[in-house]
Amino acid sequence: MPLSLQIQVSPKEANDLDLLKKSVSRLNKIPFEDISHVEVLKKSIDARKRNIKVNLKVEVYVNEDFEKEEIRLPDYPDVTNARPVIIVGAGPAGLFAALRCVELGLKPIVVERGKDVRARRRDLKAINRDHIVNEDSNYCFGEGGAGTYSDGKLYTRSKKRGDVRRILELLVGFGATPQIMVEAHPHIGTNKLPNIIAEIRKEIIEHGGEVLFEKRVIDFIISSNEIKGVVLQDGITIAANHVILATGHSARDIFELLYKKEVSIEAKPFALGVRVEHSQQLIDSIQYKRSYRGDYLPPAPYSIVKQVNGRGMYSFCMCPGGVIAPCATSPGEVVTNGWSPSKRDQPTSNSGIVVELRPEDFKAYKQFGPLAGIHFQAAIEQQAFKVGGETQRVPAQRLTDLVNQKVSQDLPITSYKPGLTPADMGSVFPKFIHNILKQGFREFNKSMRGYLTEEAVAHAPESRTSSPVRIPRDRQTLEHPQIKGLYPCGEGAGYAGGIISAAIDGEKCAVAILRND
Repeated sequence: MPLSLQIQVSPKEANDLDLLKKSVSRLNKIPFEDISHVEVLKKSIDARKRNIKVNLKVEVYVNEDFEKEEIRLPDYPDVTNARPVIIVGAGPAGLFAALRCVELGLKPIVVERGKDVRARRRDLKAINRDHIVNEDSNYCFGEGGAGTYSDGKLYTRSKKRGDVRRILELLVGFGATPQIMVEAHPHIGTNKLPNIIAEIRKEIIEHGGEVLFEKRVIDFIISSNEIKGVVLQDGITIAANHVILATGHSARDIFELLYKKEVSIEAKPFALGVRVEHSQQLIDSIQYKRSYRGDYLPPAPYSIVKQVNGRGMYSFCMCPGGVIAPCATSPGEVVTNGWSPSKRDQPTSNSGIVVELRPEDFKAYKQFGPLAGIHFQAAIEQQAFKVGGETQRVPAQRLTDLVNQKVSQDLPITSYKPGLTPADMGSVFPKFIHNILKQGFREFNKSMRGYLTEEAVAHAPESRTSSPVRIPRDRQTLEHPQIKGLYPCGEGAGYAGGIISAAIDGEKCAVAILRND
């Protein structure tokens, strides 16, 4: 039996197996020659002090052989002729719901409004270079959903929601690096995710499921408060008694369709703000308390939460060594997000810095009922489009100028490819959000000395942090309380907040279908 140990070592020791064995030998009084292997199970960095340490959970094999356990995919059956389940959306919730359906002997029919993962690239190039927004194929819509081309971070706090390890193992089985099983904040990277997503799709199809692209759902077939199928924009009807609705947080047309059909939906809180870019070297120097990161430490992330005027203001989706991307889903709006490649080797870092919003903030749009938050969100995105010059150029401001309410006379080149337009953030945001941002960045600087610098640039807006709408469901059956057979799922329905939690929720909905029958 291997020894299970918790140890703390230097970054160099953590990255060199021979040095790690020597450390284990020294710390635990085990003869070096008796140690056959040290397997790292979990890894996290403790940078609270100048002498940075790495916390490791390891298994030590003493005078016994080590054999690496291979991660295998489930033995999926053929479901060609099985009972169909329609899954609307091919993001993480939809794809993992489909995989679980196959595993349980149900036939998934995945209906995705966007293009397959490779064809999406042309549309991303068009928005970056030509400022052309394809409403169905962009950073948010298309195979793999928002996570595919906007980072692939796998960190989640949703341990109570389901089996995180199972999702990570499936991702490894489809080609992700096994390191995601070890790192405290696992990350795949936008450059690696497309191949993994394509392998998931291939597995679904090979076992009898269907994945349909460029098929936007325009109606739900409902009879006697039971779902009977969906209607696509080309007039095709697909029949099924179970529909998993996993459309993501930006599918406004689906929310509007549900509201029009008098299917119950609810307004929910969300957050909105700016995306701030610093040099990665600056963030490293602040977080690691040294001018040079060195060869054994990764690009440093940060996480800050402050209370400002009774509101939470916090960092969101921080991307070390990453870039800022244009994530509009309709013409006439500007939206930002961030992503990192697998090596996180870009010279800049960025993070959403957002202010918590409440349903009462949307009273100017109360005529839209539960869609009020969407209209509040859209109004800011459309205003940013106007301020930016009616292109995908983003309103931007040096961070020091933002807190002093001064339009920047010049702006450094940032990673945001469509370009920047100097602007006062007060021309983009309502006054209460602008005031919180101005005060909040001063508070941020108290936690991270040097954060508030003229070299940092705020890009507006970061507005798609989560869905402004929740689609209710029964806590036991996971069905919509009004429509039998309709399963609201994932981020768009208000039940997840990232790739892992969305994947877990997709699996839960698939299991619920079998259990409820």
